Amino acid sequence: MFETSSDAPATVAVVTQAIKEYVDRLGPIWVEGEISELNERSGVMAFIRLRDLSEDMSLSVMCHKSVIAAAQPLPANARVVIHAKPSWYTKNGSLTLSAREIRQVGVGELLARLEALKTLLASQGLFDSDRKIDLPLLPKKVGLICGRNTDAEKDVVENARRRWPSVVFEIREVTVQGALAVSQVSAALTELEADVDVDVIIITRGGGSFEDLLPFSDEGLVRLAASCRTPIVSAIGHEKDSPLLDLVADFRASTPTDAAKHVVPDVAEEIEMIAGLGNRARRRLMSLIDVEFALITNFKDRPVMKDPRVLITSRAEIILALRDRSKRSFSSHLKLAKEELVQIKARVRALSPQATMDRGYSIVRLSNGDIARDASKLRGGDVLRLRLARGETNATVTANTAKE
Repeated sequence: MFETSSDAPATVAVVTQAIKEYVDRLGPIWVEGEISELNERSGVMAFIRLRDLSEDMSLSVMCHKSVIAAAQPLPANARVVIHAKPSWYTKNGSLTLSAREIRQVGVGELLARLEALKTLLASQGLFDSDRKIDLPLLPKKVGLICGRNTDAEKDVVENARRRWPSVVFEIREVTVQGALAVSQVSAALTELEADVDVDVIIITRGGGSFEDLLPFSDEGLVRLAASCRTPIVSAIGHEKDSPLLDLVADFRASTPTDAAKHVVPDVAEEIEMIAGLGNRARRRLMSLIDVEFALITNFKDRPVMKDPRVLITSRAEIILALRDRSKRSFSSHLKLAKEELVQIKARVRALSPQATMDRGYSIVRLSNGDIARDASKLRGGDVLRLRLARGETNATVTANTAKE
């Protein structure tokens, strides 16, 4: 460290030398990136421009041609891991990595990394179905992120307008392959998310190799898509392709054409559906009217509607019938009771002492009112009371001539 001020500034040589001393203290490091330029100049040295996978940044790398030869073949835009030592050149004030080893990142390793990232994001709930947002029935404006003048853009726009001619698009043409893809797609997604008129966002590109579609599995882009409140439709590659963006999107379309079919309804189908609903409602209404008309007809045909007095007359007839029935029943009961009473009366009369006396018998009572039952107990001069069939009279015992 050295002190500087406006009155005592450090010279360029001092500053660059200080930076060189600091950088020289750094040990060798492993750096991953994409080769954007490879210049094998004459001589023994080669120069590489190593680009970041997700940001618009790059580093200059210098190495011996033998290092390049050991890593051959190196295709365009190859993803590599470089073991290099940082070096600071004081003459031009530039930082260069001196590569000692270059290794290509194989598809198997990339798949393993993607699988690990997929497991991590899934454990954090970014792929859960309850986080998905339903697509609007008819969006006011459709945001579209696509490549510049690509077939994917034409497929989405043409098929959507064929289905719903008045659909409005807000299109952002970006790089959909290579190092700039992630940053440009993320910027476009942020911009469309901030537009309150955009109801749904489609992110699309055509098919490509596994490496071409890697930007759409970038962790930063995937997390950004998961944080959006606007529904997102992913239409990346073909049906067999499955970048991580498909898993976090609210709807995964197999193709750009499929995305257009799910984002806007088919106006012809909607008109047909509305006509069908109208016919169904009309039939239902006519059915209800027919039912009510039949009920009214039935009410009208009832006797009470023809002669309202039938309610009274029918009830009166019932009352009269019940009255006559009660009279007949009461008369029958009286008749039976009379007959029974006559029979009882005849039996009572037959058993009555009066009937016996009517046949010529009489009841003899003593003076004390007791009935005389034993003639031997009577004495001369006893006064007796005789009750005949008609009336009573007295008699006096003159002499007791009773015999056993």
